[in-house]
Amino acid sequence: MAQPVARMRSVVLDCPDPRALAEFYAQVLGGTVEGEGDWVDLHVPGSHKLAFQRAPGHKPPEWPRDDADSQQLHLDLDVGDTVEAIEAAEEKVLALGARPLDVNDLNGKRDFRVYADPAGHPFCLCRVERTAAV
Repeated sequence: MAQPVARMRSVVLDCPDPRALAEFYAQVLGGTVEGEGDWVDLHVPGSHKLAFQRAPGHKPPEWPRDDADSQQLHLDLDVGDTVEAIEAAEEKVLALGARPLDVNDLNGKRDFRVYADPAGHPFCLCRVERTAAV
């Protein structure tokens, strides 16, 4: 394995209201929100930091995406290993202000559902596949 050049500091999301979006993700992921104004951090225990940067002209990605308009990135969030776990998480994120983008999980055959956060960034609630005991 090659020697790394750097260490991941954070994932940064552009948005119109950094504090509000940080508070949304704090309710989804836990953690501590720090900062005000144009830059706000969310420190999530055991995970990378999420940061939120004010972008007055923020234009949310289009979903579903097409070749002309890339979504740039999305977050995959593990919620448990059952369809019921995704359903429970879905109820909570919708109550927090997320909106559904693609929630057809094909009767439990697909292991994710897609939502937009309050600023329009896509994220997935994912079912963690159970692994066989070794």
